[in-house]
Amino acid sequence: MAQITKETRIGELLEINMDAAAPVLLGIGMHCLGCPASQMETIEEAAAVHGIDADALVKELNEKINAAQ
Repeated sequence: MAQITKETRIGELLEINMDAAAPVLLGIGMHCLGCPASQMETIEEAAAVHGIDADALVKELNEKINAAQ
């Protein structure tokens, strides 16, 4: 079972489960999933840029990813 944290990089997140994670990110306005910078950016950094609560985002991502497994 995957455990996503605020320190998980967007690129790592998408490798873990793109099908579950991408709709969550796209749904909150993070449309730069294929951007080279997103490969090095953490969930916490991306959330800060987009004005999103990183803890809530991590919780939702973990729920979606674990439900998909």
